[in-house]
Amino acid sequence: MASLLEASSNVFRSEKLPFLCRGKTRQCILPKRAAFRLVPVAFSSSMSTGAVEHDQKSNSSDIAIPIMVNGCTGKMGKAIIKAANSAGLHIVPVSFGAEKESGLTVEMCGKEILGHGPSERESILASVFQEYPNLVVVDFTVPATVNDNAELYCKVGVPFVMGTTGGDRDQLYKTVEESKVYAVISPQMGKQVVAFLAAMEVMAEQFPGAFSGYSLQVMESHQASKLDTSGTAKAVISCFQKLGVSFDMDQIRMIRDPKQQIEMVGVPEEHLYGHAFHLYHLTSPDQTVSFEFQHNVCGRSIYAEGTVDAVLFLAKKILLKGMESFPLRVPANEKLVKSKADKRIYNMIDVLQEGNMR
Repeated sequence: MASLLEASSNVFRSEKLPFLCRGKTRQCILPKRAAFRLVPVAFSSSMSTGAVEHDQKSNSSDIAIPIMVNGCTGKMGKAIIKAANSAGLHIVPVSFGAEKESGLTVEMCGKEILGHGPSERESILASVFQEYPNLVVVDFTVPATVNDNAELYCKVGVPFVMGTTGGDRDQLYKTVEESKVYAVISPQMGKQVVAFLAAMEVMAEQFPGAFSGYSLQVMESHQASKLDTSGTAKAVISCFQKLGVSFDMDQIRMIRDPKQQIEMVGVPEEHLYGHAFHLYHLTSPDQTVSFEFQHNVCGRSIYAEGTVDAVLFLAKKILLKGMESFPLRVPANEKLVKSKADKRIYNMIDVLQEGNMR
């Protein structure tokens, strides 16, 4: 199911978009119903030497799962930090970002998280990983840094969750496959959305060609800061293509203009800077049958909570790896799970299939 998580023309007219619209000056239709712990430890970083310093409490064996969130200055990064803190994870107060963010401090959940630019990343990450051998890195940066960041994580040997979309995805997988690093790679971290994608994949595999001849219109609306096309939309379209629909990815209509999002799509104004509204409209060749699939997300909590579950998932893999030298200590019900730990690259379906992590 790797295709689930990997993978603009004006094909809509505003009066046809079946989103919840507000106001009396425009026409629209409503959506159709049938459419488908541990103890945190003190931690500080020295800017002058590039080394990471910790107080004596960090040597305690009773330490929460340490998580380093790269891209913490962004809204998604901040949401993940809040969710991780609520889950009892230990937020390592170090983060990577753009060069202009080097030396900047973000205050979150009672911690001061110090930003570092590209030039000092390797030494900083190696120092943090040496102090926290069970560290898990979360990457929500920008598409242009996906491959460089993954190469760094693999070079240092730290497991990571890659939630950033874009980059050379084939190269990303190749980099991880050639290393011995565990990783969850997914452009879609919302568990419920992933479950929908999985259901679409099952339908595509079991009923290939079921929608042959149908035309497809796709619209996705996200905050203006999202520069690339939605990976979720691409994954859903891939399923429709297997179902017999002819559609090119460049036909996706991307909405990034706030005015259009309010007036045409129906995005609540308070969520203009954090939302994901998707619409997939199928029409039969003779125009007598139509299907609509729609999923709307406001805010970022759904993605942040899924990301935390992915971190806990990887932490479990690390624990099983650490038990390899002591097989007699592995509980009988864990042996089957341990046997699967040879796999290194996971997606959110893997996380979901292992059940609730919390």
